[in-house]
Amino acid sequence: MKKRFFGTDGIRGRVGEEPITPETVLKLGWAAGQVLGGADLRVVIGKDTRVSGYLLESAMEAGLSAAGADIRLLGPMPTPGIAYLTRTFRAHAGVVISASHNPYHDNGIKFFSDQGTKLPDEVEAAIEEQMSRRLVIQPSQRLGKVRRHTDAAGRYIEFCKSTFPNRLNLDGLRIVVDCAHGAAYQIAPHVFSELGAHVIAIANEPDGFNINLDCGSIHPQTLQAAVREHEADLGLALDGDGDRVIMVDHQGQCVDGDQILYIIGAARSAGRTLNGGVVGTQMSNFGLEQALKRLSIPFKRSAVGDRYVLAMMQREGWELGGESSGHVICLDKSTTGDGIIAALQVLAVIAESNRTLTDLCSAMTVYPQRTINVPLAGDRFDVGANPQVADARRVAESQLHADGRVVLRASGTEPVVRVTVEGRDQAEVSRLCEQLAETVRLAAAGRTA
Repeated sequence: MKKRFFGTDGIRGRVGEEPITPETVLKLGWAAGQVLGGADLRVVIGKDTRVSGYLLESAMEAGLSAAGADIRLLGPMPTPGIAYLTRTFRAHAGVVISASHNPYHDNGIKFFSDQGTKLPDEVEAAIEEQMSRRLVIQPSQRLGKVRRHTDAAGRYIEFCKSTFPNRLNLDGLRIVVDCAHGAAYQIAPHVFSELGAHVIAIANEPDGFNINLDCGSIHPQTLQAAVREHEADLGLALDGDGDRVIMVDHQGQCVDGDQILYIIGAARSAGRTLNGGVVGTQMSNFGLEQALKRLSIPFKRSAVGDRYVLAMMQREGWELGGESSGHVICLDKSTTGDGIIAALQVLAVIAESNRTLTDLCSAMTVYPQRTINVPLAGDRFDVGANPQVADARRVAESQLHADGRVVLRASGTEPVVRVTVEGRDQAEVSRLCEQLAETVRLAAAGRTA
C-alpha cells in the first residue's frame, strides 16, 4: 500500500499546511491509538523546542485520549531519549514531535514501538487506513488521562552517562557543546560536565524560533569558531532533535559521521569488541570504506536513510552503522541514532588512548566528493536503465581507476537524479561529475550528447 502521509522518517512538513495541521494531527493521534492498542494503550510524547510543538502536542494528546490511550508528556526531549523512555516506562508507543534539522516553521510526527524502534511500514499503512474512517470517541469513562513527567530529562542524562565506561572520565577536557537551540539544550551540557569535562555550551537558549538557525550539526562553522575562540580540545554539534552529531577538533577541522564511524569501529576492532562490521550508505565517503578495509573490518552500504541503515544492521547482526550526516547508531547502546551517545563513544576512545581527535582521524583519508542534482521534468526516467548514462558512467569509473566511485540515484523526496563522484583529485572529481551530470540531463530530456 502506498502511504499518503508517512515518509522515510515519519510525517514532516510546514506547519499550517497538510498534513501538519491540528485537525490532521488530532486524527492521526486517534488513528494511531486505535491501531496500536485502543483503550489499553500507554503512550509517551516528547518534542523539540519549536513554537509549534505546543500546538501539535495538544492535538496529538487529544486524538490519543479520544482513542482511550493514557499519555505521559515528557516535554523537550531528544528523539533517542524518547525511544529510551518509551522502553523504560514500559509504554506501548512513543511519539516524537520534531522536524529534526529543518527550520522552525516545519514540524513533524514520528512514532516508536514499545521496543524503542520505528514502526514497520505495515503499521504505518494501517494507521493511514484508519485515518480514512470516521473518528469515534471512547465513552467518557474510557477516555485517556494525561500526566506530565518532571524527571524525564534526569533519567535520560543518567542513561547517556551509563554508556560511558565506569573506569574512565573526561577530566581535563575542554569541550564546546552546540545544542542547536534544540531538544538537547537541557541535557547534553549536563552529560559531558557530569563526566568531568569543562563544558562551554552554545546555542542553548531556545526561543521557539531559533532551532538550527546558524548553529548545530548542519551549520558547523559556528562550532568551529567557538572551538578556536575558547581554545577547546574539541567541540560537538547536535541537530534540533539530538539524533545527529558532528565533531570539531582543536584546530577547528570538522569530523563528520563517516569519521566518527571509523574512530568507533577501529577502536572496537582493536579491543575485539566489534560485533561484525560497519554499515554505511551509498553516500558514505570512499575513504571510510578504504580505511576499514585496511583494518579487515567488513563494510556494507545501505540505501540512504537511517531506517535502511538500521534494517541492514539488523539483517547482518551488526551493531555499528550510520551516515555522513552524523546519524550514528550503536545498537549495543541504543535502539536508534543518538548524537550524545555517539559522541561519548568517541570521547571514550580519546580518554582511553590519550590521543587527540585529530590523531584518531589521521588514518582515514576523506576523499573529495562532488554531488550535482539534475532536475527531472517527470518521474519516468530510469537512470539505471539508460544505455547512454551507463556508457558515460563506465568511462568515468575507468578514469578514476580503483581510487574512486560513481553513484547515481533518484531522490526519494524530490524530482532529481543525484550524481555523485568521489576520487583522490578534487579537480578530476569535479570535471567527471559535471560531465556525467550533463549526460544525465540530456538523456532525461531524450537527447544525446
